[in-house]
Amino acid sequence: MRFVPRFTDGQAFPDVLGKIVCVGRNYAEHARELDNPVPSEPLLFIKPATAAVPLEQPVSAPFSRGEVHYETELSLLIGEELSNVTPEQAERGIVGIGLALDLTLRDVQSRLKEKGHPWEVAKAFDGACPLSAFLPLAEVPNWALLSFTLEVDGEIRQEGRGSDMLFPVPSLVAEMSRHFTLQPGDVVLTGTPAGVGLLPRGAALSFTLSGGLEVATHVVD
Repeated sequence: MRFVPRFTDGQAFPDVLGKIVCVGRNYAEHARELDNPVPSEPLLFIKPATAAVPLEQPVSAPFSRGEVHYETELSLLIGEELSNVTPEQAERGIVGIGLALDLTLRDVQSRLKEKGHPWEVAKAFDGACPLSAFLPLAEVPNWALLSFTLEVDGEIRQEGRGSDMLFPVPSLVAEMSRHFTLQPGDVVLTGTPAGVGLLPRGAALSFTLSGGLEVATHVVD
């Protein structure tokens, strides 16, 4: 069964999830912690809809394939078709905000990058993108003031702020629409802040997003 995007009031929109468009290294400190250069333009990639699972359910990861890292991100639900749009048009096409856990097979990714090979199998596997419910947007928020956190076993590991993004939400979504037509039901991930690390088996995870979204779950041991 395919993942169905849903709002926190229980209303689902739309019937099924589309593609998940992601950006790498959208926070300078995260790029530096992995010894990567800070990009001058968005580094885009896509996860298929089959990567999505509900964040509220226990997080299962393919630990047998090597180290799995967590990356917490602000997620955006697209509500109308966006193709080669302006930042202002991009903002109006966003109907919900939530959180995502971008899971990465770090060992696999490193080996593939060393060989110059694509690394989708390290980022886009089944279950690689747990998604929360979405807070509905009645109006365009102040993106710079949005903040989110991840706690692992009661310890804050990641804190993200919209003001720290290298490519703010409106311009990021507009740039994505230049390369991939965004359709209702698509989800945009906006990058992860510093603090990524090994996903511990059996750990308790707690997520918060300004605006009232809270999610508690745990990692399958």
